[in-house]
Amino acid sequence: MNNSIETEIINCEARLRQAMLCSDVKVLDELLAPELIFTNHLGQLFSKQDDLSAHRAGIIKIESITSLEETIRILGDVAIVLAKVYMLGSIADVRWDANFRFTRIWASQNSGGWQIVVAHSTIVA
Repeated sequence: MNNSIETEIINCEARLRQAMLCSDVKVLDELLAPELIFTNHLGQLFSKQDDLSAHRAGIIKIESITSLEETIRILGDVAIVLAKVYMLGSIADVRWDANFRFTRIWASQNSGGWQIVVAHSTIVA
């Protein structure tokens, strides 16, 4: 595995977690590709604009994210992240806390950075 790319993805994942915790729409806008498709744990599809709007409006409030596992696979200009995290927060004022598995596909951009093009989450024990 290319350690330089792996380090970049680890840094992107850390920025993503921090942006999610703070609902930092500016950083989320940088990290999410315009063509993002996110499938949540209920099977609902969200676009980049859906996600940004929910954070901007305060619909999504994440209080904590604890990383439990993380695996990164590099395939050319794509990085696949498999993560297990414990999250605590609320969506539309409905509180939740659970262990989630996330699959995120990061694509290298012409600008030299990385953006998430596909993401999927599910609740696990």
